[in-house]
Amino acid sequence: MLRIADTRTGRLVEIPSAHRHLLRICVHLPVIDTGIGAVHLRVLLVGDVLARTAELHGLQTFTTLTTPDLPPGQARALDRVMAVLGIHPPATVGAHDPNETARAPADVHVLAHGTCTDAIDGVRIDVGQVSTAPPDEGGPGSSDTVAPEGTDPLAMRMLLLGHAYRTPATVTGAALAEARRALRHWRQLVADWAQEPSRPVPAHVLRQAHAALANDLGVPAVLDLLASVERDTDVPGGAKFETFAYLDRVLGMDLAREVGHEHRMTP
Repeated sequence: MLRIADTRTGRLVEIPSAHRHLLRICVHLPVIDTGIGAVHLRVLLVGDVLARTAELHGLQTFTTLTTPDLPPGQARALDRVMAVLGIHPPATVGAHDPNETARAPADVHVLAHGTCTDAIDGVRIDVGQVSTAPPDEGGPGSSDTVAPEGTDPLAMRMLLLGHAYRTPATVTGAALAEARRALRHWRQLVADWAQEPSRPVPAHVLRQAHAALANDLGVPAVLDLLASVERDTDVPGGAKFETFAYLDRVLGMDLAREVGHEHRMTP
């Protein structure tokens, strides 16, 4: 059972409703003024993780993306952002007037915190605000929010996934650097574990991961769980590989990127 807290009531709601196997998701992109910013990335990312989690739980998903009426340049930029962040393309994309009621029928609507939208059907989840430190304080500039020069774009994905989706998040140069380091470290470990005999994902790890994801998208708890598996000397390397590869179906951080490549173990 997959449960999401409805922003309007604060209560956990089972989605989709009983006896249905299709989850309809509508992601509402906020107005884009000067460019695609961190808040747009986070709304897109939460919709993507929700769909991935549902599919991991055996559900089919149908995602609709509604956007402001974008000029061609911004539309192309949006496509690029979704591609480099590993966000699966939505089934449909449509423009909308931000002042009008969202009309796309859905089980879950994903919106930026503070979005003024008239009554909508289904569950509403508000994504927390994102702030970025200015460049002179170690933050990414407005034009390189996704991937500052030399930065793996998926470091931004990892950084944002480390915060519960409802809570505010801050993007700084130091935080992105740490996310890059963590991604490199895990990818190198996964490549090493891939050389050992395969072992199944430990049952207790599988239970904890599914429980965390099913309870209002507890992705930060899944990241903590992976860190715990990494340190656990009782878990064989082959089982660690299968665990990281399996949960990366939700995380979308390309953790198996270095498998088959020459590399050295991170100290």
